[in-house]
Amino acid sequence: MVSVIITTFNRKKFLRDAVMSVLNQEYNDKEVVIVDDGSTDDSCKEIEGLPVQYIWKANEGISSARNFGIRVTEGEYIAFLDVDDIWHKKKLSLQMELMEAEGFPISYTNELWIRDGKKLNQRLRHKKYSGFIFEHCLPLCIISPSSAVIRREIFDTVGLFDESLPVCEDYDMWLRITARYPILFVDKPLIIKRGGHGDQLSRRYEAMDKYRIQSLEKLLHNGSLDNEKREKVISELEKKCMIYAQGALKRGKIEEGEEYLSIMKKYRRN
Repeated sequence: MVSVIITTFNRKKFLRDAVMSVLNQEYNDKEVVIVDDGSTDDSCKEIEGLPVQYIWKANEGISSARNFGIRVTEGEYIAFLDVDDIWHKKKLSLQMELMEAEGFPISYTNELWIRDGKKLNQRLRHKKYSGFIFEHCLPLCIISPSSAVIRREIFDTVGLFDESLPVCEDYDMWLRITARYPILFVDKPLIIKRGGHGDQLSRRYEAMDKYRIQSLEKLLHNGSLDNEKREKVISELEKKCMIYAQGALKRGKIEEGEEYLSIMKKYRRN
């Protein structure tokens, strides 16, 4: 069984489309749980009468909502869907078939990007890969949570989403996972990502690398890296610290700039 966890917060206009894209899946062995992270817009009315479990909780952020969903579901596999994304009807059936055939515990898919009603082309830096892809995940997050299917037991090894991160929580999770496991990439656009709305998390937080740096530092101390991976993490950490420090110094934030230069020096290789 696949436990599908749909997370939402005051996105009433998107909710029903997201839920129906899951209910209309060709793959039948699934449970659907909506974790509402404190909505105040009567989102619950959009799914009245639908065969889903709806849980409202106090607002604590996307990581808290996903973690709550993981804890209350029972499927052998976990799949996430952010409420402003939509699944192709063959998504789960194709992923489960290929994961079983090729022996992967995790898979993710390609995606179609729509912003303000217009199709966007993905940039080269968003190129996706199969196998042991840890080094490809270091610069930025290339895996959309809405595209992933993950064997539940993996969370027992790597832990849940980091609730201290307001953004880049997916970047943090994929680094922990790809440091240990191979991932299957299904090169079909099986999700639609709808962007452009003003309340997206990525628009509310500037300087996203600040949180990526936090994740990289944490990774260096969790004991999961071999020497080769550790060197790659340090190299990426140095790049991000230098860029962030230079930006802070340019804006006159001397103390902050010096703080990130000191982080870089702490891990600098001799």
